[in-house]
Amino acid sequence: MRGYQEINVYGMMCNHCEKAVITALEKHPGIDDLSASFKNERVSFTLDTRQSSLEDLRTTILAEGYFLEPQKEEALPEEESSMEQSMNPSMDPSTETSRAKPDGERFCDISFNIEGMHCANCSLAIEKVFKRTRGIQATAINLPLEKGFITYDPKIWDENGILDIVKQAGYRAFLKKENASAPGNTEKFRFLFALSLTLPMMGIMHFGHFDMAVTNYIMFVLASLVQFVSGRAFYEGAYYSLKNRTANMDVLISLGISAAYFYSVFSLLLVDSAKPTFFDSAAMLITFIMIGKMLEAKAKGRTGQALKELLALTADTARVIKNGRETIVPSAMVEKNDVVRVLAGEKIPVDGQILEGETQVDESMLTGESFPVQKSPGQTITGATINQSGTITIKTTQTGNDTVLAGIIRMVEDAQADKAPIQRLADIASNIFVPVVVTIAISTFCYWYFLAGMEESIGTSPFLFSFERMIAVLVIACPCALGLATPTAIMVGSGVGLNRGLLFKKGSVLENISKLDIVLFDKTGTITKGKPEVTDLYPAKGMTRNDFLKFAASAELNSSHPLAIPVVKMARDQHIAPDKTTRAREISGLGVHCFLDGHPLKAGNLKLMKGDTLPAELESKGKHFSREGKTTIYIALNNQVIGIIALADVIKPDSKKAIARLHKAGIKTALISGDNQVAALSVANKVGIDQVEAEVLPQDKINTVKKWQAKGLRVAMVGDGINDAPALAQADIGIAIGSGTDVAKETGEVILVKNSLLDVERAIRLGKKTLKTIKMNFFWAFFYNLLMIPMAAGIFYPGYGLTLTPEFASIAMWFSSLSVVGNSLLLKQFEKKLMD
Repeated sequence: MRGYQEINVYGMMCNHCEKAVITALEKHPGIDDLSASFKNERVSFTLDTRQSSLEDLRTTILAEGYFLEPQKEEALPEEESSMEQSMNPSMDPSTETSRAKPDGERFCDISFNIEGMHCANCSLAIEKVFKRTRGIQATAINLPLEKGFITYDPKIWDENGILDIVKQAGYRAFLKKENASAPGNTEKFRFLFALSLTLPMMGIMHFGHFDMAVTNYIMFVLASLVQFVSGRAFYEGAYYSLKNRTANMDVLISLGISAAYFYSVFSLLLVDSAKPTFFDSAAMLITFIMIGKMLEAKAKGRTGQALKELLALTADTARVIKNGRETIVPSAMVEKNDVVRVLAGEKIPVDGQILEGETQVDESMLTGESFPVQKSPGQTITGATINQSGTITIKTTQTGNDTVLAGIIRMVEDAQADKAPIQRLADIASNIFVPVVVTIAISTFCYWYFLAGMEESIGTSPFLFSFERMIAVLVIACPCALGLATPTAIMVGSGVGLNRGLLFKKGSVLENISKLDIVLFDKTGTITKGKPEVTDLYPAKGMTRNDFLKFAASAELNSSHPLAIPVVKMARDQHIAPDKTTRAREISGLGVHCFLDGHPLKAGNLKLMKGDTLPAELESKGKHFSREGKTTIYIALNNQVIGIIALADVIKPDSKKAIARLHKAGIKTALISGDNQVAALSVANKVGIDQVEAEVLPQDKINTVKKWQAKGLRVAMVGDGINDAPALAQADIGIAIGSGTDVAKETGEVILVKNSLLDVERAIRLGKKTLKTIKMNFFWAFFYNLLMIPMAAGIFYPGYGLTLTPEFASIAMWFSSLSVVGNSLLLKQFEKKLMD
């Protein structure tokens, strides 16, 4: 007998627990309409007791590690309890329920957004904190995404506790992106604030008419505002970096701006108020470095937009039929097994199976193919695709997180999360450079103050001389050049690219794109134009080309099928006017039937021509077109087939040349398509691509990318559709066509604004040039510091009397910055060569 049943289940902590219970119970025959709720601690279903018993289901639940009765409370051990309570005050360990886990630990996953990370060492610091925390199974902190992915024990932690761990590491964590300010807004404010005060400071220094003491006090006030408003983020970052036993760029920057500022404060208040100070240098340092911070924040902010675009694809409402009545409800309210009606032209709200009706469905968001797919009762249908031609009734099979679209969203997010944070050369060097510079500065002070014994020759007090040498070392080693090395090159390089139709969304792309081994291409809309066009008109003997096209256009004018459009367009472009027909009837999945001057006229596939006379020559030609991967339309008049029209997605004019250039550069190519094998091979052969994978779904595309990556190759993926989004995210470099979907463009790291595949090779060349410039910038930054630090420390003073005062050290520091900026600007000369 079949009936509704419920079982109380204890120990479920999250949605993953619910899914685990459902997956286990679904294996039993005779069970339907299964749902689980960890909040209500209950699982409900309909069960045919002739196939499975309730006892069998209860045994399965116990085997999964859950309980059928509430469990006694069990407190954590005293030492561990106090630690967890201090990290997570919202939890009371004495009230946590314990559950047996015979099949191993059961954990929950959480992903959240993070604000305040500036470099790879920031993400490393957060990971270190989690790895030292009990109850954390796995940790992944993604710097480009500014997200954290944690697997935790729900017996010990809840979501708020996980976020508190991040906060204690010195960063802000939250679950909803809406809680965050717009990308780059904070950095933009700090930069504009610093700029608004730095410009007046420069004017006062060079054009002011105050005496030196008054000027210094004015500069002190303005520089203090810049230092502790715009520069506050550097100090906070340095504090938490050192607290977590790492040294990032914030530490270097804080040392540099502090050296100039606090030396000036010391000189103004304790030495001589009329003596030259370096308040303007400290303010300028902050202003210039904030430019890079602002650009970096804006670039990062674009990354998460792809997921928002994917979520926007879902239909807002659905027509649910219950008890014979149709009600429009939000699509999120549709439940499994609900019956939904979808009208022609509407977006399908859920994954399901067609119960009634036939239609053509635009599945381009899923497969990327421009041709609609015929759907009839019994066939599956995917949410977010578009019902083009007929009214259908479907039974909901998947909702929420279980739909195909939700799966694509997860793949995009997971692929982006799997990418290792980029280890910037400056951040790696900072772990060594910072302690070395501090050690040299302190050693310099100690040597001159305690060991040198040159009180008579230095001409000033030993303390002041020693302190000036120490400050000079810190100023000359200021990381301004290091901080500008990458952002200036990227800013100029990306500007050059944009002028030539190449949009680089992240700085890391310009580093990584030059190291590619293979480029994978989507077919439709990437290699090809993405829209069907008439390629061949083949009229029967005795029929002129113009007459045949006129008959075809007269019939297709009655059709709403997408393939009818290029036929009618071709006739109009050739100034051939279609004749008026009567009693037109569109037959779903076959074609259109009408009458022309009382004579039957048909246009459609070969099935529609059943019973009509088909000359052997036309039959042979139709098979030939099919072998070439083309779609055919047969035209029949008076029950006699009078010709065939072949349509195909035409290859872009520059596709073949682009592939040849990549091969010449030593880069392999491959074609990945959701289309059939014949069509994919035909396109590949025409453009010169050797390796082809056809009939590939989105989940298979991402696996194809992983397959090439597993061989140790650096992979680029070029695509234009939603179906390409997971593969674009998984690839080392995702390249999106500018005319493609917003999702592809947001997921891709490079956008080809002009839609030319020749720009793929140009982007690689520009990346190589930019990376070379960045390396040169770092060389000059380090070389300049290493050369000038000994002089600033006074190593040449005993023998030659040469040393650097803090004033000249500041000037020398700016020369290193100018050399870096100047070298980056030389990239502009590469713009003309880029179009070769």
